[in-house]
Amino acid sequence: MSDADRIVDEDDDTPLEQLVAGVVIGLIFLVGFGLLALGNPWFWIAFPVGFAGVLPAALALVKLYESRRGDDDAPPSETEDALETLRRRYASGELTEEEFEAKVERLLETETVADARNTVTSRRERESETNVDFERS
Repeated sequence: MSDADRIVDEDDDTPLEQLVAGVVIGLIFLVGFGLLALGNPWFWIAFPVGFAGVLPAALALVKLYESRRGDDDAPPSETEDALETLRRRYASGELTEEEFEAKVERLLETETVADARNTVTSRRERESETNVDFERS
């Protein structure tokens, strides 16, 4: 992932952030216009206090909650595990550069281990059909 992609990902709001922002904004408007409807001359104070203080504080608390909740502890995907294994084998000298690149390309062609198994099975079937045709001639 490039640096630009990471910056875009960091700027995206999570569903929880969107929910909290919507609720807080609704409450700010409710309080501000409620005070206006009650005839309070200081109703306008609710808007700067709400938008400059309460909303940023609520979003900061959501980010703190999400960072402590442990989203980063999610198990790695099958593809990440397979890539790590390939990197380790290449680094230890078990694979040549050409073998490593070929295996990475094959891995990235499939999204799951099941897709990879299906690809290998179909490739073996094609090879066996080719061998049978070659033996007949």
